[in-house]
Amino acid sequence: MREIPFTALRGFVMGMADIVPGVSGGTVALVFAIYRRLVGAIRTASTALERLARADVAGARRALSQVEWTFIVPLLGGILAAVATLSGPIERLLHDRPEEMSGLFLGLVAGSTVVAWQLLTTRDVRRLGVLVAVAAVTFLALGLSETTTGSAEATAGGHALWVYFLAGAVAICAMILPGISGSFMLVAMGMYGSVLGAVNDRDLPPLVAVALGCVVGLALFSRLLHWALSEHHDTVTAALIGLMVGSLRVLWPWPDGVDSTVLGSPDGRLGVVVALALGGLALVVALNALAKRLEHRSTADEIDELRSV
Repeated sequence: MREIPFTALRGFVMGMADIVPGVSGGTVALVFAIYRRLVGAIRTASTALERLARADVAGARRALSQVEWTFIVPLLGGILAAVATLSGPIERLLHDRPEEMSGLFLGLVAGSTVVAWQLLTTRDVRRLGVLVAVAAVTFLALGLSETTTGSAEATAGGHALWVYFLAGAVAICAMILPGISGSFMLVAMGMYGSVLGAVNDRDLPPLVAVALGCVVGLALFSRLLHWALSEHHDTVTAALIGLMVGSLRVLWPWPDGVDSTVLGSPDGRLGVVVALALGGLALVVALNALAKRLEHRSTADEIDELRSV
């Protein structure tokens, strides 16, 4: 029971990361040495949801009984508390300081691409081709419209509920991957500001749709994603990197931050924006380095324990 407050605190920090595009909650989970535990709990829960979808109530009940609820509930509570606390300030900053916030987000996502690149075990022509192709298609597709719906001024009523559902399903899969940010996926889909607005306005229909999308995403896509990463890790990772690189167009600070996909010329605030971008990049790279060091130490400790038995 004494672990519950610390688990909730870890969840709050993960929530802080998840709400900022470019910082992965999965990376934070690695830093806290709870990533394997979290993935195991998610797989067990997704198994229960899958059996429930097949009307196997007894099997779903058995799977749910195996979920580590004393770990998941306080962790989820901490994440939700962070989202509820920070969504308002971030929405205001996006409105008042669009270029500066876009610069920060740009640096964070650029740092995430560096982290994701390190996940590739084979960097051959095939994977590089996938990366470039996905990046080019994403970049060009985003340029088809001069504006996005990801601004802080977007209203929750601006989208159909099924769009919120789809956004939740996609974002939740990214949130459980180290190096890939769920919030960034919302930005790429033009849904970041709308979801923030729904949280701040306590607009229940969109929030329920997002929550249901997260549940379905965990039940269906997380297992598919696990299979894809297991069987075609480098190809899938290269595609994800390409998506992140191409979507940087949304985060170009000028002229209107995440409000526009137009590539305008820098203005007089160039120095501040560049400093924020470099700071965001350095933060993500440093956080990942810390996560790798702690994970290596944890693995070494496990090996020492096995040898001592």
